[in-house]
Amino acid sequence: MLPLRTAVIGTGHLGRIHARLAAEAPHIDLVAIVDVNQEARERVAEETGCRAVADYREVLGEIEAAIVATPTIYHHHVVKDLLGSGIHVLVEKPITTTVEEADELVELAKTNGLKLQVGHVERFNPGLDCVADDLADIRFIQGIRASGFTFRSTDIGVVMDLMIHDIDIVLSLVKSRVVHVDAFGVAVMGDSEDIAQAQLRFANGAIAQLTASRVNYQGARSMQVFTPTGFTDIDFAGRSATTVRPTAELLTRQFDLNSLTTDQVAHYRDHLFEELLVKKQHEPSQTNAIAEEHRDFAEAIRTGRDVRVTGQAGRNALAVAEQVLEAIDKHLWDASPLGRRGAQLTPAVPLRKAG
Repeated sequence: MLPLRTAVIGTGHLGRIHARLAAEAPHIDLVAIVDVNQEARERVAEETGCRAVADYREVLGEIEAAIVATPTIYHHHVVKDLLGSGIHVLVEKPITTTVEEADELVELAKTNGLKLQVGHVERFNPGLDCVADDLADIRFIQGIRASGFTFRSTDIGVVMDLMIHDIDIVLSLVKSRVVHVDAFGVAVMGDSEDIAQAQLRFANGAIAQLTASRVNYQGARSMQVFTPTGFTDIDFAGRSATTVRPTAELLTRQFDLNSLTTDQVAHYRDHLFEELLVKKQHEPSQTNAIAEEHRDFAEAIRTGRDVRVTGQAGRNALAVAEQVLEAIDKHLWDASPLGRRGAQLTPAVPLRKAG
């Protein structure tokens, strides 16, 4: 496969990671690093051994693809320019700031026969990858994603920053239409929500309960998935998964709990997850998720197949995230509709003057 002539646009935290991995990838020929900040672009260009340019339009005739890691507010404008110039695009999440903008990009990519991939990198996490194909007829999902405050991505709240990862994963697993969203959020560090909790109800009856925080003293990235035939615990941080499968005797209701002898009770208590609820620890190969994302992008362009996370998938995750934000804005913290609402849990000003 010929290396894909590529530029990385944006040299923030994720942009630098993309640039470093792209420079090391055999399927990518990193042509240029693009950023309006001269010091930043030259530093990353020196680290990766490629050219530094201030404007992506300078390299449009030299590249086949671009990785866009600018702040979200610039995604629509930059990606639209690139797609309009015949360039395949991998854009970081969220795809855009609005669904309308996302719809425009998805249609433009389709019209021009180009790949548009969205950087929902957890889809390439080995912990999810090793069990995703076995998760069918999902009934309930519980996800938690928490971190400390990084002082990055302050232009968006925790729903677009963190929760949208789990929204995308849930949509890819449940494969049903969201029919109801209930949510609340709390702003801590600024005007945007830093803690959020959402419940998604799907047309097929499935429920997803998602919690996200970026002001947590302890990190967490996990998801528990319940189906009629088992339970799966995905550890995104540890990049592993655990499955628990009831035996056929339990699934067919032939196990008579009330007829067990004292000795049998003692035995099954000690061997529950070996003989009745059979537990299996999955230890997948520890691949780098962003590197796998790059490989998928390049292979899809060269072979013509779909990327794993399409522009449409990114658009759908954004649409549900917008519903979560709408539900947060409508949430009342007091009995009175004139009381506190939205992410502002505490009053903005003192209730009375001190002294």
